[in-house]
Order: sequence, then structure tokens, then C-alpha cells
Amino acid sequence: MPARLPFSKPRLRLGASLSPLALALGVTVQGLAPGPAHAQAPAPGQTQAQGQTQGQGQTQGQIQAQNQVPGPPAAALAPAAPAPVAAEPAPGGSAQPTAPPVALPVAEAPVPAPAKKREPAPLVYARVSSDPVPTLAPGTFLDTLRMAERYQAFVEAGGWESLPADLVLKPGARNPAVPSLRHHLTLTGDLPADAPPSDRFDPPLVAAVTAFQARHGLPETGILGRQTLAALNVPARVRQRQLAASANRLIGSHFPFGDRYVIVNIPSATVEAVEKGQVARRYVAVVGSPDKATPAVETRITDINFNPTWTVPVSVVKNEIIPKMRKDAGWLARNHIRILGPGGVEVNPTAIDWKGEKAVNYTLRQDPGFDNSLGQVRIDMPNRHAVYMHDTPAKSFFAREVRFHSHGCVRVGQVKEFVGWLLEGTPGPNGPGSNWGAIEIETGIAAGDRRDIKPVKPIPVAFVYLTGYATPDGRAHFRDDIYALDNPPAAAAVPDVQITGAITPRTTPPKAVPAPIPARAAEADPPKPAAPETSAPKPLAAKSLAPKSAAPKSAAPDSPAPKPEARTPAPKLPPAPKPSPAPKALAREPVMLPPGLVGPRA
Repeated sequence: MPARLPFSKPRLRLGASLSPLALALGVTVQGLAPGPAHAQAPAPGQTQAQGQTQGQGQTQGQIQAQNQVPGPPAAALAPAAPAPVAAEPAPGGSAQPTAPPVALPVAEAPVPAPAKKREPAPLVYARVSSDPVPTLAPGTFLDTLRMAERYQAFVEAGGWESLPADLVLKPGARNPAVPSLRHHLTLTGDLPADAPPSDRFDPPLVAAVTAFQARHGLPETGILGRQTLAALNVPARVRQRQLAASANRLIGSHFPFGDRYVIVNIPSATVEAVEKGQVARRYVAVVGSPDKATPAVETRITDINFNPTWTVPVSVVKNEIIPKMRKDAGWLARNHIRILGPGGVEVNPTAIDWKGEKAVNYTLRQDPGFDNSLGQVRIDMPNRHAVYMHDTPAKSFFAREVRFHSHGCVRVGQVKEFVGWLLEGTPGPNGPGSNWGAIEIETGIAAGDRRDIKPVKPIPVAFVYLTGYATPDGRAHFRDDIYALDNPPAAAAVPDVQITGAITPRTTPPKAVPAPIPARAAEADPPKPAAPETSAPKPLAAKSLAPKSAAPKSAAPDSPAPKPEARTPAPKLPPAPKPSPAPKALAREPVMLPPGLVGPRA
């Protein structure tokens, strides 16, 4: 801080002592009050003009201080930036350049940081098996039937022991439960029969656990985790029942296997694109929830719809949309769902009384778009259940291990890639010579218009419910019975051993149905035991029909014979055809896989 000097009258002219800012404010020289901090001696090495310029900056600060409320001394105040002023000529006759103005920092209100946009989570798909063997092939029924018999032998031999529920095994670890695990995996063919016995979780046993996981649709880690342990502890009788029930559901199938077909195994929640007997591609799927089960279907894929509309089913209108509209009147508008009355005339949602259920009498249709419930693609396959495969905006379900959340239709992960496989050989958007590749499919969808594309040849597709099935390589595969169809309540009391009789259909139902009929007939006609007595004189009765009038009295012993003869002819024969309902029961067996939707087996 330079030393303060005694006050001396300023020698500067008016134009030099006041800055343009002070002149603009109308401040006069008389308004300047002398103070001890008015002038300062120039610092060493500083010219007089520079010192005067510094003094002018202090004078300007004092002017500003006088126009404000008195405060601390001027030296304590932050010096204001000097404005450009004309400097007095130096003794040499040349004026020094004026210092450039310095901008004062302006205190601004803090600007809130922009909210970070939440980026969507990367799309993840659950892992599916890479096994090239399809779930359903022409020989699946017989292979599953034979495997059910094999597992029946396991049941009769005592099955396998259950492992401790808290069993934890790491590779190389020893445990008393390992021999039981080896016995189980040897029975099921996952561990070679000639593997040396040991209580150690060695590499061959780890490989056997991995093979077991692959057959049960579990992550193939080789680690004995909770899901794998639960699958190992399922009794042999339950596995046998799964195989038997699945084989029974395949009876009556008329599926036309060909070079290319599609299989959806509902318990697996997967879609298989089969080509030349092997799985070309396998996709993650979301199938119906237990209360909205996906039905078994055999049909053909006939159309691919880009940017489809969605006509809301009546059950969804009644159970889901009406309750939502009662709470939120703008729900339909936000989801781009229109209400159509007779003739396709659009109806305002406010004109409907949502307290009742009159909305089910209207057609509710969702406009095409990315948020459409069918997504951007629908795969049309005519069937009496009105189910199909489609895209979905709710793609987060594809990352889950348990995927039973739809209303009955099948949502397909990576559906655009699947559509590319379905449209192989179909002329592309540019006519013959072009194809439907990934770019063409994206471009067709991005156009935003509804577009229907027919494959060059309809592709057979089947929705099946196989909780246990066998493949030609001798392996048995199992999935959870999510719909509880393997052990229906009516058959719950039947012992497991007798359930294997269901594998041989058309023999058990006829015995069960017609058996009561003859029993009831025997109870209704107690005098029938006398029939053998009347059967012997039948020839005599035939001869005595003519001389009846000639010897009425002598024929008295023979008269009882004609009386039963009158009761026994034709009137008693019509009840005999009553066992005919048996064929009807057989005709109802293949209801799970409705025939007639496709042609005969190709």
C-alpha cells in the first residue's frame, strides 16, 4: 500500500480530473470532498501521468462513494475500473496511452443445471438355449412315449434321493451329498455310467450339471444354484407324469412338418424357427399369464403387418380399460385409443357412462405407432382363438427368466429379425430381385403407414404345451407346468402309476364310459335270469306258433315260452347301441390341438 500524502489541491483540469462517467452523472468539482485518500504518490518506476491516472481512478471511486450511504474509508472499498480519460501530456510532450477498461464481474442469479435426460436402459434379452434340436419334430410323440416308459422304470426302482435344500457346492469341493448327485445324473444320462465314483465336485460332474441345466432350460453355468437344486429335487414320478401328459396332448395332432416351420413351446416361452430339421433361430418370447393362458394352436402364418392397429378385446375393455377410465378420463386419449360406434363413427369418450359397462358395446381401436400395444409388427395366423405373434413396446419383459405376462398372444423378442426369416424368398419393396432385409424392414416401418406383406408360401406354426418331451438323441427335456395342466384336479386322486395308462389312449376311455351301461341294464331287468330257461325251447316255440289254436290246453307247458319270446325280440335290442358315446369321447381328446386349421400331414 503506498504511503498517504497530506492533502493538496488538485492541479488537474476539470476535463482531466473527471471521468466521462462522472460528467454524465452531472457531478461537479465542488461535489468532491477532500479526503486523506484523494491522492497518492506514484510508485517507484511509475510516471507521473500513470500515477495521475491511478489517482483519477480513486477519485472516481470517491465520487461513487459520496453518492451512496457513508461507509468505511475509501481505501477499504474495492477500486472501480477506471473509464478511458484523456491523460495529461508527459514532460516529453507525448501523451501516454490510456489503459483499456476492465469489465466488472456482474453477480448473476445461479442458473439451475439442466435436468439430465434419463437414457433408456439398454435392451437385454434372457439367454436361450443354442441347442439345434427342435422341441417338436415328426418323431417327438414316439420319443416322448418311450421316455415316459423309461422314467416309469425309474419310479418303480425308487427314483433318486433328494439333495439337501441348503447344499452349496463349488468346483473341487467335497460333500457327502455328491454321491447322490452322481447317481441322479447317471440315471438321467447327464453323467457317463463309467465315471469313477467320488465325493468331489470334479470337472466331469460340473459338465454333467451343465448338461442337466440345458435340458431344463436353466442358465448353463455348471454351478449348483437354487434353481438347479430345485429341479434336481423334483421326484421321478413327477417327471414321468410330465412326459406322459405331454405325449397325451400330442395325440390327434395334424401338424404339417415341412422344410420350414415355427414352434412356440408355451412352458419354455421361446419361439423356434426350424429349417431343414434344425433350429435356425431361437427367440425369447412372452406368453400368456396363468389366468390368460395361451391356447394350443396349429395353423399357418399368412401375413406380416407393419404398423398395425390394435382392436381391444372385450375382456380387456371390461376388466382393465373401464376401471382406468373411471379414475382417469384422459387415459384413452393419452394412449391413442379411439371409440368407434356403429358404422365406424368415432364416439367421444365423454359421451359414455363409464360407471356402467356400456363401453363393451363399442369398438376400441388403438392407432398405429411405437406405443401401440402390438408394437410395430404383427404376425397374422388365422385361428379360432384369435391369437397371434407380435412386437411390443414393453420390451423389458424379454430380460426376465419368467415370461408369462401377456393376454394370450405371443410377444416375440427381436421380432424384426424373425420377420426377416419369415420373409425369406418373398419379393422385397422394389419388386422381383429385391428382398426384405433389415434395412428394408426398418424403412417400411418408418414410413408409418399400414402395410401387409404375404410370405411367398404360408409357414406352418404350432403353439404347443410340452412340459416334458424327448428328442431323437435320447435326452428328456422338462419345463415348469405353469398352467397346471399335467395333473388336473379330476385326476389328482389317481395314483401316479395309473397315469401312465393315459399314454395309450382309446383304450382307457371306452372301458370307463360304457362299463356302467350294462350294469344299469342288469339292475333295471331283474327277471332276466329266467332267460336261459326260455332260450332252449325257442325252436319248439317256433313250431307251436301254428297249432296254437288247436291245442291250447296241451300247450300250457309251452305257453310260458312264447311270452318271453314276445318281450325279448326287437324292443330289447335298441339299448345295445348305447355304447356309441365312446367314439365321441375319443373325438374330444385332441381338443388341445384343434384339427382342421391346416391340411393333412405333409
